[in-house]
Amino acid sequence: MFSRISVAAGAIAGGFVVLLVTQAVNALWTIPAAREEGRKLERAELDSATNKAIGELRDEADRARFNRRLCIERGRLYVNATGLCLERPAQPGG
Repeated sequence: MFSRISVAAGAIAGGFVVLLVTQAVNALWTIPAAREEGRKLERAELDSATNKAIGELRDEADRARFNRRLCIERGRLYVNATGLCLERPAQPGG
């Protein structure tokens, strides 16, 4: 009924479609999710190391200076009176 050439061509075309779908799934869902998971793990590891370093500082003044620097580097606002790191308020007009 079907010639062997048309069956082979259909198999090749079907394989190509499966390849394209697989690549699209990887590019759109699998790879970005894996990258985000890797970022979260790296961020957690760095935060753990930072907290360990803070704990090894000599006194409370050193800890406060380090926390202030860390807060500012993360783009937040450090309140000296309370020692809290807060989100920066929205700037008017921008």
